[in-house]
Amino acid sequence: MSKILIIEDDAAFCQMLQKFLTKKGYNVDTSFSAADAKVKIGMSSFDLVLTDLRLPDYDGINLLADIKEKHATIPVIVMTGYAEVGTAVDAMKKGAFDYISKPFTPEEIVMVIANSLNAKSNTPTDTPTKKEKEIVPSHTAPMATDGVIRGMSEASRKLEEYIQLVAPTDMSILITGESGTGKEVTAKAIHDQSKRKDYNFAAVDCGAIPKELATSEFFGHVKGSFTGAVEDKVGHFEAANGGTLFLDEIGNLSYGNQIQLLRALQERKIKRVGSTKEIKIDVRILSATNEDLLEAVEKGNFREDLYHRLNEFTIEIPSLEDRIEDLFLFTDFFLKKANIALGKDVQGFSQEVKTAFQAYHWPGNLRELQNVIKRSVLLTVGNYVEISALPKEIVQPKEKPEEIENFSKENYEKEQILKALKQTNFNKSKAAKLLQVTRKTLYNKISHYKLDL
Repeated sequence: MSKILIIEDDAAFCQMLQKFLTKKGYNVDTSFSAADAKVKIGMSSFDLVLTDLRLPDYDGINLLADIKEKHATIPVIVMTGYAEVGTAVDAMKKGAFDYISKPFTPEEIVMVIANSLNAKSNTPTDTPTKKEKEIVPSHTAPMATDGVIRGMSEASRKLEEYIQLVAPTDMSILITGESGTGKEVTAKAIHDQSKRKDYNFAAVDCGAIPKELATSEFFGHVKGSFTGAVEDKVGHFEAANGGTLFLDEIGNLSYGNQIQLLRALQERKIKRVGSTKEIKIDVRILSATNEDLLEAVEKGNFREDLYHRLNEFTIEIPSLEDRIEDLFLFTDFFLKKANIALGKDVQGFSQEVKTAFQAYHWPGNLRELQNVIKRSVLLTVGNYVEISALPKEIVQPKEKPEEIENFSKENYEKEQILKALKQTNFNKSKAAKLLQVTRKTLYNKISHYKLDL
């Protein structure tokens, strides 16, 4: 069994990659810093090192040089960010066996690792496997397929990394984020990249189901089982059997319905309302919320055992403001959709409109942007959307209460940091993992809020 060391300061990404490669039969160890990695490499024998070039405590190129100086025969694969072509070239010159650009697919990383491990032992470690001239930057805008837009911002790329790593697994995923950020689109993208992609994807809005009907909606019913049951009905679990069941607004389920859902997930069996026949089910559960489920657990409004059953991994969808660099990728995408839906051929947006879009804070996120563009395309008679076609709130946005908002966010963030530290007995490394941030980020936050711990 080949032994691999992953060096990556993003704990959540690192652990996900570790789980994936472990399932592929590799013995995988991890380091979240260069210092820790050096210690582990000195104390153990690794067949391959997979390292990010962006580390908070050390330059990735220097770390590569250090590894190759003392362990020349260990192949090193470097992970680079989007368009870091120059860095990749430098890494190859310093002895990296290969490089892989984030975001990458599971198949890509497995292939690169296999190639590295299968390389002949007499291959010179200082000779790159890819010629410098072959490393060509892409200037093409990320593609949009099945409603998913491949953004270029750091937040969008991180989201795509998580989707690609978690999709091939059967882990239950809790998708969080503000309203309108595209949680169902993300869930569908996970399904489409999973081994269940040839089976059904069923989406359920838990907030729209009356608690009296939730059992029937989830598990189905037989004719005559209650007033109004005029025919047999297949529930969402059966409809998604073999595939993926997406439970949107999961926090709105009543406590009784939560118990029923938990039992179904534990036993992997259901019964239609009015039937005694058990039906085996095999579904992957993806759920979403824009609420704080941990807070709901603490208040007793959401079952803790169900929370952990649903939350084997969390993906937080960034707000539009957090990926504002992708704004015009989104506008172009929604413009094409609007043209198709409305039978029009609007070519683009005036500079005045673009300026207004950039100035607006988009509280409704992507859903609001899509609606605004569709409305403006409908009102446009020329080739370009003009400022007159935009809603008043976009042209004359209300001022954001920045100080109040920032104060509120800071108080919340401070509370979450303190809570995580207390839960981990003030172990900062474990607290960073719990908060799903890097240790460097946590240290910076502790310093910023003057939490003298």
